[in-house]
Amino acid sequence: MASLPQAPPVTAHPRPGVRPAPPPIARVRRRRRPSGEPPPLPRHLNASGRWWLGSSIVVAVLWGVGAATGHIAVVDLVDTRVLQAVGELRSPGLTRIAEVAGGLATPVALKVVWLVNMVVLVACRRWRHLLVWLGVGLVVANLADTAATTLQRPRPYGVEVLGPWSGFSMPSVPVTVLAAFLVSTLYALVPAGRWRTVGKWVVVGLLAVTAASRLYLAQDHPTDVLAGVVLGVAAPLAAFRLLTPNEVYPVRYARGRPAHLDVTGSRGEAIVRALQDQLGLVATEVTPFGLAGSGGSTPLKITVEADPERDGGESCVFGKLYAATHLRSDRWFKLGRTLLYGRLEDEKPYHSVRRLVQYEDYVLRVLWDAGLPVPHPMGIVEITPEREYLLVTEFLAGAREIGEADIDDRVIDQGLAVVRRMWEIGVAHRDVKPANVLVRDGTLFLIDSAFAEVRPSPWRQAVDLANTMLVLALRTDADRVYRRARLYFSDEEIAEAFAATRGLTMPSQLRRMLRQQGRDLHAEFLRLLPYRLPPVRIQRWSWRRVGLTAVTLLCLVLGAGFVLDLIVRSPL
Repeated sequence: MASLPQAPPVTAHPRPGVRPAPPPIARVRRRRRPSGEPPPLPRHLNASGRWWLGSSIVVAVLWGVGAATGHIAVVDLVDTRVLQAVGELRSPGLTRIAEVAGGLATPVALKVVWLVNMVVLVACRRWRHLLVWLGVGLVVANLADTAATTLQRPRPYGVEVLGPWSGFSMPSVPVTVLAAFLVSTLYALVPAGRWRTVGKWVVVGLLAVTAASRLYLAQDHPTDVLAGVVLGVAAPLAAFRLLTPNEVYPVRYARGRPAHLDVTGSRGEAIVRALQDQLGLVATEVTPFGLAGSGGSTPLKITVEADPERDGGESCVFGKLYAATHLRSDRWFKLGRTLLYGRLEDEKPYHSVRRLVQYEDYVLRVLWDAGLPVPHPMGIVEITPEREYLLVTEFLAGAREIGEADIDDRVIDQGLAVVRRMWEIGVAHRDVKPANVLVRDGTLFLIDSAFAEVRPSPWRQAVDLANTMLVLALRTDADRVYRRARLYFSDEEIAEAFAATRGLTMPSQLRRMLRQQGRDLHAEFLRLLPYRLPPVRIQRWSWRRVGLTAVTLLCLVLGAGFVLDLIVRSPL
């Protein structure tokens, strides 16, 4: 049988030595952060958060000591005198006002607040805020009920109780739950800044009106209300500031991807400071760049001081900001791909943000050393240890996405040579799409090596070839790209590529652009092939996939049952 034609030897993009040098960038002396000094963007509770947590600890300690030493009677006496003084102000009109003013602390009102928050957070797909909101509400409600049952403090005596009540009084369960719900609503639904500041005063007013109502009706002691407010404010304040910090999980209602972090305010200042301290770059502006083509990081265009002799004295570098939220997204993404497709997507998740950014920097340097047309790596910047890192590379000024650029045979050859060179060095890009293939002055560049894999399977390499040919054909045609591809790859290799590639293996941006053009380029390439190979099955079963699927379903069932049980047993 005659052997298939072999691809001729191919030289990839010229070596970095002949590439145009990036614009000269001014560097200053780097500063080593002394031991014990906080990072550029530390994680903290702020003074108010520490004060509320300290107050809750003090309240718990005082009541524990009082219960153990028998000095509760003194507090009871003081509380009774206060309630008796308030009782002397009662009148039919004020009583009706107090009954209406205390409506927020009723079980019906609390459940309405609970459900409204759930609906809004689900509608906005703010899942992390929703989980924290549910957790704080359930924990605070059950903790307050348990504390009241343990302390067993009776309702006020020596004064007539006008409003409805149930159970013991210390702490005031309705006030505790209301405070927790209001603060949780504030941090989950109101954007940080002026509106949240106004919201804090609204919460203070609502709690003050509710507390005054319950004291007037003698439903609680003054110390019951005070303890309820302290516990109800401290728990959600600490939870939301630690688990959903504004810098990482901002509350916003404008359309955008969760992966795109806000780089203004304290985070922007931290980036500027870290760039100067760790890389010696003096940044003058940090702005988001190319967000439409990125879903797993926050791409940034960073303007830095350049050589003073240059006109304008400014240049640019490119940065990819990674945070803990991107790490969790990567874990869920890989788990989902494993459950859906099995062995071909059987990947190990990263265990830290540091490892994630280190790997991308390593792969980028491997590609650069191999002579591939990629941005020059410039280093890694630590923003918050183990939580936020910035990968800095050369900024390809003037480059355009290949879907918007003019394509000729020279550009097509460069793209195909890139794939051949990656095959030779044993690397797969795994995310070839229009946003990751740039063209500048007739030169093709490959960017975003976050998903790249060293020593990939032949299937992954074949998928890279097919996706590259599809991307190159977006601005040309299948016949032209196929004819050029036969100069670099054999018919068997091209047939294998399109046997391994179908809709699921194409990046979402590539699929979307193919639909917009109304062209079935995949079918056009198949018609050009001298023969077709059987499609490579994507679905692969393994014992690991079966085990992961079973464990995932079990966790979902148990988690749903646990949440329902807590809701049923909740004192709301």
